[in-house]
Amino acid sequence: MRAEGLVKSFGKTKALDGVDLEIPAGTILGLLGPNGAGKTTMVRVLTTLLRPDAGRAWVAGHEVAAEPQAVRRSIGLSGQYAAVDENLTGYENLYLVGRLYGFGRRKARERSRELLDRFRLDEAADRPAKGYSGGMRRRLDLAGALVAQPPVVVLDEPTTGLDPRGRLDTWAMISELVTDGATVLLTTQYLEEADQLADSIVVIDKGRAIARGTADELKARIGGERLQLIVTQPEQLARATAILAEVGSGPPVVDEGVRRLAVPVEGGTKALVEALRRFDAEGIEVQDVASSRPTLDDVFLALTGHAAETSETEEDK
Repeated sequence: MRAEGLVKSFGKTKALDGVDLEIPAGTILGLLGPNGAGKTTMVRVLTTLLRPDAGRAWVAGHEVAAEPQAVRRSIGLSGQYAAVDENLTGYENLYLVGRLYGFGRRKARERSRELLDRFRLDEAADRPAKGYSGGMRRRLDLAGALVAQPPVVVLDEPTTGLDPRGRLDTWAMISELVTDGATVLLTTQYLEEADQLADSIVVIDKGRAIARGTADELKARIGGERLQLIVTQPEQLARATAILAEVGSGPPVVDEGVRRLAVPVEGGTKALVEALRRFDAEGIEVQDVASSRPTLDDVFLALTGHAAETSETEEDK
């Protein structure tokens, strides 16, 4: 899967502003960003649901704009919301998808039962989907995306709204897709999800790709160890930032909403002791403090200046 210079606007809002992507066969690329960053627009373009204003894209060797039917035959898509018919049973949902793909009755039956077993839905196979839990519906939707055994699978925020157990189950299933040889585009705003699953990551914000690499490569960009502190009083943030700029080995990142400061440091323990000594001398009260290796949360905050999970924007409406 490959995209070059994709541009898509909705009125005055540029949902995609020259985005490039490349996903080697048999790998997972995590497209990471907050709501409204352009992730879902990218999915819609790559799956032929939207035409880009500029740029080109190829899926499984087929150009998206010129060969939409070939692209659709090559992909499985699971969107943000489970696309299941609540009045049909789990088995009937998958059987219907198989028949729509042109399977004969026998093949559609066999493939449906195979997927129901694989996704641990066999016991609920003959129950209407309206009685399924959110996690069961998500698993059924993902199974539906795999009925035709597509070489490319596009998952748009597949774990949104799931509880921790449902999220872990979905992660395991996504990993199995790659084991079976599929190429996966995974969009997510959950940084832990990208860290766990993606072979490579593209960070997108305001329609632009602002960073790319493996999780470790992105973390390395902001230093080896991170000192994080939360000050008690908002008015003390400025002075605390100045102190950390002197103690740290790079510029501090400030999240004013939660009064949190983070800075790369060398010699974590010594830097922590020195920072706390200076804070005490200045009368700056600290609510929480920690020293750790950077996470993708730190990377995202450093790159964009805000957290990954933000409010809805025009793209999501």
